[in-house]
Amino acid sequence: MQNLQIFNTLTRKKEPFTPIKEGFAGIYVCGPTVYGDPHLGHAKSYVSFDIVVRYFRYLGYRVRYVQNITDVGHLTDDADDGEDKMAKQSRLERLEPMEIAEKYTYRYFRDMDRLNVLRPDISPRATGHVPEQIAMIKKLIERGRAYEVNGNVYYDVTSQPDYGKLSGRSLDEAESGSRIEQSSDKKHPADFALWKRANESHLMRWDSPWGEGFPGWHIECSAMATKYLGKTIDIHGGGLENQFPHHECEIAQCEGAHDEPFVRYWMHNNMVTLNGQKMGKSLGNAISLDEFFTGQHKLLSRPWSPDVIRFFLLQSHYRSTTDFSESALESAENGFRNLTEILDLLHKTVLDQRGSGNTSGNVDDTQEFDLQKLKEGLHERMNDDFNTAKAIGFLFEQLRPWKARLQDGNFPANVEELSDFVTVFCRDVLTIWAPGESDSGQNELPFDEVMQILLDIRQQARKNKDWSTADMIRDRLTELDISIEDGPGGSIYKLR
Repeated sequence: MQNLQIFNTLTRKKEPFTPIKEGFAGIYVCGPTVYGDPHLGHAKSYVSFDIVVRYFRYLGYRVRYVQNITDVGHLTDDADDGEDKMAKQSRLERLEPMEIAEKYTYRYFRDMDRLNVLRPDISPRATGHVPEQIAMIKKLIERGRAYEVNGNVYYDVTSQPDYGKLSGRSLDEAESGSRIEQSSDKKHPADFALWKRANESHLMRWDSPWGEGFPGWHIECSAMATKYLGKTIDIHGGGLENQFPHHECEIAQCEGAHDEPFVRYWMHNNMVTLNGQKMGKSLGNAISLDEFFTGQHKLLSRPWSPDVIRFFLLQSHYRSTTDFSESALESAENGFRNLTEILDLLHKTVLDQRGSGNTSGNVDDTQEFDLQKLKEGLHERMNDDFNTAKAIGFLFEQLRPWKARLQDGNFPANVEELSDFVTVFCRDVLTIWAPGESDSGQNELPFDEVMQILLDIRQQARKNKDWSTADMIRDRLTELDISIEDGPGGSIYKLR
């Protein structure tokens, strides 16, 4: 355990991980704002931290993993101005904000499940923790760290001498990015909102000591992280774009309220890019995960397996950018297929030797597999700030020479020990393969093709005015969360 090194954004260097409590790791990761479908950028973040959680458990730590759901307070400019993203989407879709939250929270977890991302131990919602947020704001006011103006409450950044220590920004640099003309009631342009007064048209509002309003985006994570993990937590993670202002503000709030260090290790994953530009909903170039899985996007030529998407993301380090292209996905798919073919051969060989299948093959006495080298090499790479890219490369490098021999029925004497180890590592840590669940793309039910057959049958029924059959197909698919959209060019299906 003592060999694990984590790059700490706060200190800008790799540090040995030392938990607050022996054998326990408390991890908080900023979750999604649930106003739209999850995309590849979300997958990069949550697959990355899925690896962190899984590896800690592999090392024997007891982990409490907390990941929030933002369903209020995240404004369209990612700061203190603009419209609440949930309220904006609810107006666009003509649904209640909580309907939007339920709809996209469901889709988020559905797509994370497809990617084999573990569910957090606790998934607190911002709207379910408004009392805790109000209590923290009151404490900050009492301690002279915050002030109220006309129903708005702001954090006074001048009361925090080290404000900017995470992002490396000075107070002058933080001020240059502020919008004082829209927030003239602030004492300092870089002050940020803890509570916002709700105007007459604002749908989401709560009673507070300062009048009806809603919490700011930053305060929710501070309140929920400390509620479930304590005043000081081991690891806080999130996307690099959240480093400022979101995480910087979290530090100010928690350390201003408690006078204790908030986080010991800050971890930030880098972004997914498309032709060198960040991929994201706000930029209009995001491809939803569901579109990847169904192939229904103009930039995609076909559906892509969730296993291939996960493997693709793990082939770059979490702190590196991941540039998306279909050629990169094809390369990942080939690498995934090659690796899982070897793992399948190992598993089949062991089954044969244990009498579960046809017993055949010969022990290769000339060379026993160097299992200790494999273990130490994988652990060394994972202990180096969770470097999955190097771990996968080393795994393939060590196993590849045995592929032809296994195909010829020859295997090392310690094949069972080898198979047992790689099964645990690939299933429980990387989660790219499990016995009997390999997906090389060859044995999948061709979902897209099957759906097209159903659409063709339904189209023919509509042409024949057989409305009962057409409606029956549509209704049965709706029960499976598959919607059909009819248009002038024909019908298409969407996973809801």
